[in-house]
Amino acid sequence: MRKSREQSLRMMPGNVVLVVLAFTALLPIFLVFLNSLKTAPEVVRNPLAFPAVLDWGNYVEAWKYAKFGTGFKNSVLLTGTTILVVLLTAAPAAYVLAERKIKAARPVMVYLMVAMTVPIQLFLFPLYAVFAKAGLISNVFAVGIIIAAINLPLAIMLLRTFFLGIPKELPEAATMDGANTFQVLRHILLPAVSPGLITVGIIVGLNAWNEYLISVTFLQSESSYTATLGFLSLTGTFAVDQGVLMAGAAILILPIVVLFLIAQRSFVDGLVSGSVKG
Repeated sequence: MRKSREQSLRMMPGNVVLVVLAFTALLPIFLVFLNSLKTAPEVVRNPLAFPAVLDWGNYVEAWKYAKFGTGFKNSVLLTGTTILVVLLTAAPAAYVLAERKIKAARPVMVYLMVAMTVPIQLFLFPLYAVFAKAGLISNVFAVGIIIAAINLPLAIMLLRTFFLGIPKELPEAATMDGANTFQVLRHILLPAVSPGLITVGIIVGLNAWNEYLISVTFLQSESSYTATLGFLSLTGTFAVDQGVLMAGAAILILPIVVLFLIAQRSFVDGLVSGSVKG
């Protein structure tokens, strides 16, 4: 009993910090949903008070004027393209770097780390000129490839840590049984690093879903707007109606919250596994 009490006392500071962090993270989301159900005067009067009557009309107006139907379709296409391109290219690259299949593995890793620090603003103008000449402005799939390229260095470095944790005897045994490199990667290594693929997919997917700078630069026609751009269009029409703006924000973040709740176990397991093996 005494030992258990001492252990509880030792863990108390850590638990208090976790409670404070959880409160700090959840309070803004709670306020968004709370104020999304108020009228504009109620929001201005007291943002922390509960609504007198639940005003669900804010969600109807936000969905209609932000054109979230089209926005979500484009966001799904953009995010899906980004995740697909990143996983298809990052996994083989990470395997090559982890196994040092090329002599320049170390310089390539240094280059990838440097690439993660270079601001994308440096490349916007030449990229825009190339895309405009190729007729790819307002093309959701082409913009997804740009966002994939931005996320590739981080994805490769993360996946490399998972490949490092695989025993070398595993691919060697498959090779001795007659499997070629593609078969080893497809049937042996990728299933072994599936937690890492899920983790990278979630991180890259969230980056693509919330991306603004590339989207607002290259997606110029209204029919190609993502959900994020649709929400930003509300800030002009409903600048003084915070209830509708909060409803738009709630619609925008709801899919992310649901996705994270569904995949949180795989996401956390992948992060822990990668940190231990790295």
